[in-house]
Amino acid sequence: MNAGETQRAPWIVGVSGASGTPYAAAVLRALLAAGEMVDLVVSRASRLTLLDETGISFRDAHWQDDLREWLARGADGKPGTFDVDVSGVRYWSAGDLAAGPSSGSYPAKGMLIVPASTACVAGVALGLSKDLLQRAASVTLKERRPLVVAVRETPLNGGTLRHLVALDDAGAQVVPTSPAFYAGATHIQDLVDFVAGRVLDAAGVGHGLYRRWTGELGGGSAG
Repeated sequence: MNAGETQRAPWIVGVSGASGTPYAAAVLRALLAAGEMVDLVVSRASRLTLLDETGISFRDAHWQDDLREWLARGADGKPGTFDVDVSGVRYWSAGDLAAGPSSGSYPAKGMLIVPASTACVAGVALGLSKDLLQRAASVTLKERRPLVVAVRETPLNGGTLRHLVALDDAGAQVVPTSPAFYAGATHIQDLVDFVAGRVLDAAGVGHGLYRRWTGELGGGSAG
């Protein structure tokens, strides 16, 4: 590690196997647009979801090309919608338990899990650390860094609700992937961006992804 490397303090973004890869893409794009560094962990199950939802195969050996293709795609599936520079991203394989984010001494601002499956929620709540995503989340909690968990499932059973309460008790912020309509959404991308914006709000990262409530009725239907 060189001298410049010690100054890098990224947000760790974990993508689990729940449906909702457009949410992860929107969060990643916004972090990079805000000038943030990102460490990316893509779980084994999420690769199947990404393939199913976008047709993109995410491969360790070609992760930059695959990530660029993924982030360029809109929530409606249209390729080439966004132009994204992925040079601020470092990728870690989910099976690499010796990776940087597995240690509390690794500098990071915090972690965002988008989307978070119920299996991922359970693993983090119970401290299982079965892969790098769960291990990095456990490290984030023990180091008292921000952890945002964007849970994507419905309905929620009692076990998952108890796991979410345990995460809240441990200091995580639980953000359900529930889009709102007061922001004047006219496209699926608007709904996705609202959820991504709320995730970034919880992390304290500035963005312009959605129209904020101003206290004036009818604002969402204006213009």
